[in-house]
Amino acid sequence: MNEFEWRRQMRDLRQPLSPRQDLWASIDAALDDAEPAIAHLPMANGPSRNPRRWLIAASFAASVLLAGAIGWHARQASIPAHVASAQRTASSAWKPADPRLAGAATQLDAARMELQQAIQQAPDSPALQRLLMRTEHQQNQLRQLASDAR
Repeated sequence: MNEFEWRRQMRDLRQPLSPRQDLWASIDAALDDAEPAIAHLPMANGPSRNPRRWLIAASFAASVLLAGAIGWHARQASIPAHVASAQRTASSAWKPADPRLAGAATQLDAARMELQQAIQQAPDSPALQRLLMRTEHQQNQLRQLASDAR
């Protein structure tokens, strides 16, 4: 079989094909036979059949929601001590008199504020906490350099 014959056979497969016998007649007969069997089955009254199940499920969902809210609130309330100290020093923006050091102070202050925001979103991240401590250390070094230059 070459490629041309294969393509011709593929084109022939695109043509609609009708079944050898009518399928709807047998489907309709099977549904008619099933109706009497379904008629004598007891019908459920819907969700009100057992309201106690719904009450138990709703109370369980409320308990899980309450526990999640308490956990989230506790996690948000527990800010590490060095973050709290950094937030206190954030209000006192320090700007050295030397213009060469002022640019570095501005950059370090912006980096510290961005790190504090990131730590608020992920307070358990040791990498962010290390970066914040390193940035604060660099700010302290810059302050020391500015005081030595006076």
